[in-house]
Amino acid sequence: MSKVLPSNKIYSIKEAIQLSKKRLPKLVFDFIDGASGDEKLSEINSLALDQIRLEPRVLRNVEKRSLKKKFFDYQFDYPFGFAPMGMTNLSWPGADIMLAKESAKNNIPTCVSMASTTTLEKMYELSEGRSWMQLYIFQDENFVMELIERAEKTGYQTLILTVDVPVLSRRTRDDKNGFAYPFKIGPKQFFDFATHPTWSLTTLFKGIPKPMNYVTSKSGDGIFKRKESRGSTDFETLKRVRDKWKGKLIVKGVMSPKDSIKIKDAGADAIQVSNHGGRQLDSATAAINILPLIRKAVGEQFPLIFDSGIRSGSDIVRALALGADYTMIGRPVMYAMGADGEKGLKRIVEILKEETSTTLGLVGLNDINDISSEIVAKEVIGNTKY
Repeated sequence: MSKVLPSNKIYSIKEAIQLSKKRLPKLVFDFIDGASGDEKLSEINSLALDQIRLEPRVLRNVEKRSLKKKFFDYQFDYPFGFAPMGMTNLSWPGADIMLAKESAKNNIPTCVSMASTTTLEKMYELSEGRSWMQLYIFQDENFVMELIERAEKTGYQTLILTVDVPVLSRRTRDDKNGFAYPFKIGPKQFFDFATHPTWSLTTLFKGIPKPMNYVTSKSGDGIFKRKESRGSTDFETLKRVRDKWKGKLIVKGVMSPKDSIKIKDAGADAIQVSNHGGRQLDSATAAINILPLIRKAVGEQFPLIFDSGIRSGSDIVRALALGADYTMIGRPVMYAMGADGEKGLKRIVEILKEETSTTLGLVGLNDINDISSEIVAKEVIGNTKY
């Protein structure tokens, strides 16, 4: 087994990726790292963010900088939260709990997947009320409505309806590795787990992850069917959810200005611009390229969240400059926990905080709320325009 370096050797998300690749079984790492189709969109997301150049400003007093960001009625300490991610405990046992506790410590939101391996009630408790609940609409809509009732009873105030998975895309690495949930253990998978004993023994000791919101359901069969079709979800479905849920409603996975207008008109309180991190339509464009178009379509005051491709604090600043009000981080925290569990997660959160603050100062600003398109470089050598 390869020796894994401690978290003080994680200097960026790049190191977290490398370390998690060593420590995790290939089947698990590829599930986290993989994307749909030819997998290029995942890379394109990050490359497109990197192409956005910012303009350094000088001789401004930026000694005191604030990263506090308000979204809806919440005053968060930082402009990023944890995106909804199913089966996070595959990255490391207890990952859900780590995310909830870290959200409480840093006063940022954590989005609880309906496929979470910790119940929505427990996540709300551990995050000290900073949890948002995420849902898909499956064939059994009664189960979804039950989860909405449970969320409301628990105290949740924000619901995220993910709409960009009407059908689950083909993910080649998962197919090649025989990834399935629940796990199907054949000779290939057994060898994979056996050659990564730290993860395997820890997971065995803690117990195989289960989708606890399903297990504790009264209306469903307790089984998470990962490949079940969500193809019947439409604007009528959105209306039923809107009528049922009285709190704030975010619609996640929007990549069309036309769709964004209709979703806004349907009563959504916010939109999350996202191409699912490149894990759905592999021929889609980078999410950051669509963000300014959706901002223009819905107007300056309508709340927008951005995810897909963020790999640094400067990426967070770029997204805010192009029209996002808030950002969500997904894969980076999965890599971090895969690399070194709770220590890895804490390290990556600190890195993102430091990079965001540093970038803010270097563009001449003291307050994250002062970011606008003015910090984007308008011209560079060769007259390339952004």
